[in-house]
Amino acid sequence: MGAVQDAHDPRRQNRFWLGADLVVEVVSEDDPERDTKVKRADYASAGIPEYWIVNPLEKTITVLVLEGEMYSEHGVFRRGDRARSKLLEGFVVSVDEVLDAE
Repeated sequence: MGAVQDAHDPRRQNRFWLGADLVVEVVSEDDPERDTKVKRADYASAGIPEYWIVNPLEKTITVLVLEGEMYSEHGVFRRGDRARSKLLEGFVVSVDEVLDAE
């Protein structure tokens, strides 16, 4: 899932978007390395400023922020925590609610 801060951002297209300010990736059981390592490098190359990894296997949400060409951890949030965006002021989600969503 991707998001942009400005509804008029030229990366937002009707058929598909050309980029995003924030991407949320849910780790799949069949290939967790793809979602935690490969896509991390892909999103960094694409210049995505903030990347969230929802990991139901580890019961965490990791918030990464782009610094130069690589991501650094803004935080690793666990059950009982509220994951917070660095980019989007006031954007906070309950880890429990995300992990328990159907």
